[in-house]
Amino acid sequence: MSPGIWIRVILAAGLCVAGWLGLRAVWSDEEDANGAVPLTVVQSGPLVISVAQAGTIQNRERAVVKSEVEGTATILFLVPEGIDVKKGDLLVELDSSRLQEEKSQQQITVLNSEAAFIRARENLAVTKSQTDSDIAKAELTLKFAQQDLTKYLEGEYPRELQKAESQITIAKEELARADETLRLSKPLVEQGFMTQTELQASELSAKRAQIALDLAQVDLSLLKKYTHERNLDQLKSDLNQAKEALMRTKRKASADLVQARAELKAKESEHERQKARLKKSDEQILKCKMVAPVAGMVVYATTGKGNWRGNAEPLEEGQNVRERQELIFLPTTSAMMADIKIHEASLRKVRRGMPVRITVDALPGKEFWGRVGKIALLPDAFSRRLNPDLKVYSSEIYIDRDTDLLRPGMTCRSEIIVEQYEEALYLPVQCIVRVGEKSVAYVPGPDGPELREVQVGYDNNRMIRIVSGLDPGDQVLLAPPLAPSQVREQATNHKSPLVKVPKGTTTPAEAKKQDAEAEGKPVIDPATLRGMSREERRKFFEALTPKQREQLRKTMGSRRGGSGRRRREEQ
Repeated sequence: MSPGIWIRVILAAGLCVAGWLGLRAVWSDEEDANGAVPLTVVQSGPLVISVAQAGTIQNRERAVVKSEVEGTATILFLVPEGIDVKKGDLLVELDSSRLQEEKSQQQITVLNSEAAFIRARENLAVTKSQTDSDIAKAELTLKFAQQDLTKYLEGEYPRELQKAESQITIAKEELARADETLRLSKPLVEQGFMTQTELQASELSAKRAQIALDLAQVDLSLLKKYTHERNLDQLKSDLNQAKEALMRTKRKASADLVQARAELKAKESEHERQKARLKKSDEQILKCKMVAPVAGMVVYATTGKGNWRGNAEPLEEGQNVRERQELIFLPTTSAMMADIKIHEASLRKVRRGMPVRITVDALPGKEFWGRVGKIALLPDAFSRRLNPDLKVYSSEIYIDRDTDLLRPGMTCRSEIIVEQYEEALYLPVQCIVRVGEKSVAYVPGPDGPELREVQVGYDNNRMIRIVSGLDPGDQVLLAPPLAPSQVREQATNHKSPLVKVPKGTTTPAEAKKQDAEAEGKPVIDPATLRGMSREERRKFFEALTPKQREQLRKTMGSRRGGSGRRRREEQ
């Protein structure tokens, strides 16, 4: 056929299909117009309340091999996944070239720090020897100063004093003898036995003796009043200076020793720190080769995991890994578990120890049984980051036995058995709606659908258990006959009972009054005030404080002024 004929055939077929769909829509409208409403009946029989979640099969107990190399490193060698390894076998080798270069630089730093440490240690020995010599010299100077003072007080000064006093005694005796000679010479001169010259010589000797006596007395006075005091103060000052010098020397020696010891300690600490960094570099280089801590089958940590883009990228050679990143799992036992996430809406139904039926996509027709072993206390942070409104809790389902066929990373579906009833009433979950705080169902009546209150239990996302309010075989509308807006309106019109406030607790009215008094606002609305009689208004004003009365006047005045402004604007 030519292309034009094919086009005509396709258009004709399309018109036939469109016509059939139009007739189908008319028939549906006619059925709706005739009042056909979908109904169901209350079923009675066995009912299982369960929570089903998809998850991943994982090993329950396993040794985790993590990257302990700081920063990031590139994988040079990676053991294939799924093979069995022995304890000590090489699993992963990371690139250590950067660490080798850092080690070489660190070795030079260690040598420099060791030289500085030795220099500080020898400097401490020299400082200690020097301070000992300075202290010994200062102590010797002090000793000499003490000896000089003692020698002067007990030897030199008494000797000088005795010498001055003896000089006076001698001068007195010589003066007495000269005077006696002069006295005897005068008669002899008059008798002619001595010449006048000899008499003058005697007089000169007497004068000389008198002068010597005066000088000796002056020397004694100078010794006692000036020379002794000066020498004593000088020696005492020398002694005090020696004491202060010894104290300064000891303090300086202590400070020098403390500084030398501190410098030695700092250099030693720096040397130890650099050696520790060198040791850490060696350890980091060794950690680039990760060996198996136990024997087992190699499972990549990325198997069965996902990220925000979908499945996590599998490990491979040349990939960069970060510190503390999980790389490989080595199962330590054959026990398996299912890793699932339970939605917060189903969390109230699930408890630890509940039985769980597990099916695996890779093993059709095979069922496994386990129990709820662990439920996280907080929502999963990764899921919250993807969708803040989604709250799921990571949970572990421990599989009891028959785990030889299971492999880590398999996709599974876990059905947590919450409740089981051999005989129970149930309906599809869409038949039950919430009106206010009540659960209701709609049943057909002579005048149309009638609302009937029911008491319900848990549901399994398909069927909900009916505790009371309906009987087996009762017909129920599959969906409420009201529009969603009418259901919300009916729920909104539901009047909740008043809450009884415990005695001693501030009521809402009292709290409102206290807030108004604290902010200086009137405790009554102006419109209510205007509706009072004159007598009621007078009594109300008398009960107000001056501040509240003034505030109320301002509020009413501002409202009247606002109305006047609006009228002027409209004109």
